[in-house]
Amino acid sequence: MKLKVTIEGRSKTLDIPSRYVDEAGEFFDKMDSDMDRGWQIGPEFIESPDTIQRCQIAADKMLAAIESQNENLMYLMAGYILNRMPNVVEVDIDVNGDPLGTQIKTADSTSGHHLH
Repeated sequence: MKLKVTIEGRSKTLDIPSRYVDEAGEFFDKMDSDMDRGWQIGPEFIESPDTIQRCQIAADKMLAAIESQNENLMYLMAGYILNRMPNVVEVDIDVNGDPLGTQIKTADSTSGHHLH
């Protein structure tokens, strides 16, 4: 599966092996369980993150994995996003410390429209 990732205006299309999307359900469920208790997202504490916020959290973790060259974690976070929001085509990751600024573009969103 493919996911376009944009960081500071530079885009790259990741080719995520299907095992990271389809076979990591237990890992993804653990992530959701952790987020069910609320999550500090940038300056805000979110009591009950919704699907988009959870994907923004995963994108923030993906950024850290890219920066530390942890390919396995990068693919797992991309896989989480694709598993939880199968219609995602692009993630524009905020690098200023506010995951809520990360934009997630879906295949069914209108041109230029980003979900927050």
